[in-house]
Amino acid sequence: MENCLFCKIAAGDIPSRKVYEDDELFAFHDINPARPVHILVIPKRHITSLASSTEADLPVLGRMLAVANRLATEQGSPDGFRLIINTGAIGHQEVQHLHAHIVGGPEPVGPMLKRV
Repeated sequence: MENCLFCKIAAGDIPSRKVYEDDELFAFHDINPARPVHILVIPKRHITSLASSTEADLPVLGRMLAVANRLATEQGSPDGFRLIINTGAIGHQEVQHLHAHIVGGPEPVGPMLKRV
């Protein structure tokens, strides 16, 4: 997508602190980390959100999970991590390009959700 921030990052048009890259995925450090380990994993091909993915996207979605596990361990969260995929307005997705947040570090991440 021409104006997509994450497409531009994956293409190298916008600088990032790259952690991983292959033919399908790109991973980089979050510019505003919430935890000591906070990495974003994105497909290079534009997929707007998890809600817009199709069965044709299953291979890249599976690779995102496998790569996230490896990167979390390599980047300093070997005892566990949280993987978050915000989807749509209700899910507080800020960038309209599918991405997974790897969040972790040496201390527990904390409660996942507040009860309403």
